[in-house]
Amino acid sequence: MYFYRPAEGHRLKHDPFNSIIAPRPIGWIGTVDAEGRRNLAPYSFFNALHYRPPLIGFSSNGWKGTLANCDATREFTWNLVTRELGEQMNASSTTHDVDEFEVAGVEAASSTEIGAPRVARSPVSFECRVTQLVPLQSAQGAAVGSWFVVGEVVGVHIDEALIADGVFDTVAADPLLRAGGPTTYFQINPDSRLDLRRPE
Repeated sequence: MYFYRPAEGHRLKHDPFNSIIAPRPIGWIGTVDAEGRRNLAPYSFFNALHYRPPLIGFSSNGWKGTLANCDATREFTWNLVTRELGEQMNASSTTHDVDEFEVAGVEAASSTEIGAPRVARSPVSFECRVTQLVPLQSAQGAAVGSWFVVGEVVGVHIDEALIADGVFDTVAADPLLRAGGPTTYFQINPDSRLDLRRPE
């Protein structure tokens, strides 16, 4: 077994941590600042957290525009990244102080319950209100410079073509998933399906 202590470095070409915890759904987060200026950014440290109320969360490495907007307005949207939208998602990851919707050629759509914009071409979007903004820390209690944003989903938009017999068709949605390495993404396909029923 290869063993290393993260504090001493992994001694590999690329940090294996985010390659091991993969593939991960992408948090494509839409926000506005207090003046209404738009921001769109992808976060690969993202996931679902709770059923009812539905809670989702993402982690931001550093106090970026998305985080500042979530702090100021207490709102954000999550937008499903599909394979078709992969290039635009990647283009929206710019660190420059710009309108990423415009730079990445992403059409925005209005939300119903909140002021933050959605990605019009995304087949699924969540409208969220921030419930917590948590500074992350090490085991010793030291600040690490990252924050975890938790949002309650207060509105859900789903392309009706992805609902079959009342069930959301994950494969048909063609989500793009973040994996290991600096450039790696994956898709899912019907051949990879495995059904397991939980014990009674």
